[in-house]
Amino acid sequence: MKSLLFGVVFIGILGALALAGLFMLRDGRDGKPKSSNMMRALALRVALSVALFLCILLAWRLGWIQPTGIPIGR
Repeated sequence: MKSLLFGVVFIGILGALALAGLFMLRDGRDGKPKSSNMMRALALRVALSVALFLCILLAWRLGWIQPTGIPIGR
C-alpha cells in the first residue's frame, strides 16, 4: 500500500513537470499574454516532491521501510 502511494505521488510529480513544459511551449504564442500556469505547475511539482520526501522520511522513522545499503567489495 505504501509503495503504491509513493508511486502515485512520483507519477504526479512527473505529470506536473510535463504540464509545466507544455505550458512553457504554449503560453505567449499568437500575441496572447503569458499566463501563470507554468508557475503553478512547477509549484505543484515542488510541493509534491517535498511531500514525498517527508513521507519517505516519516516511513523510515516509524520503521515501515528499512535502508538496505549498497554492498561494497563483492
